[in-house]
Amino acid sequence: MGGKLSVSAFGEMLGGRFFSLLVSIVLFFAVAPFLEGFVGLKMLFDIFLSLMLLSAIQAASQNKLTLLISVLLSMPMLLCIWASYFVAMPQMRMAGFGFSFLFLAYTTLLIMRHIFRTEEVTRDIIHGALVVYLLLGVLWGFIFALLESLRPGSFEIPAGLIEENRLLFIYYSFITITTLGFGDITPLTAPARSLSLLEAVFGQLYLAVLVARLVGLHISQSKNK
Repeated sequence: MGGKLSVSAFGEMLGGRFFSLLVSIVLFFAVAPFLEGFVGLKMLFDIFLSLMLLSAIQAASQNKLTLLISVLLSMPMLLCIWASYFVAMPQMRMAGFGFSFLFLAYTTLLIMRHIFRTEEVTRDIIHGALVVYLLLGVLWGFIFALLESLRPGSFEIPAGLIEENRLLFIYYSFITITTLGFGDITPLTAPARSLSLLEAVFGQLYLAVLVARLVGLHISQSKNK
């Protein structure tokens, strides 16, 4: 019990385990895009990203073991992000995408397991459900960025957007998971099309199952009361 309180006390003070992570993700999307293209402020993009990922550690850590695994997965990811300022190596960039994928996948699975195991719908569970959906978009964004790094030309990208592809593929990921499909970025290869299809299907299934689960729990709570 002491381990759980120690890793989540800060989140509880702010409204629950997942509230601080939800706020950090929203701030990341709201502020980070306006920092792109500014040489002096570009580092702030990685600061916001690092803060978001550190908030994910706090939210996903249910005990000392999950906290330890989350920290071990986040360390090489953060190292690759910040080492790119000192070492200009494409391999470092690809490693950063890969470690980011592993960390976000582990974090998302932990939060999702907690949501679907709960027997009561609370404000914190609602926050967690929103967090999972947003993390899925970020997670698939890193998958697409890694694919483009390993196999350049997997996507048709407008010429003016090629310089920075982290936010670019996160943007494409959310356009795909929400099935908006603006068409400004187009998957060209079979792996790119397959991954885009999987994300769109998985995103819709998650929403359908989540709504059914939460509605069922809410009806059960109402009957019990």
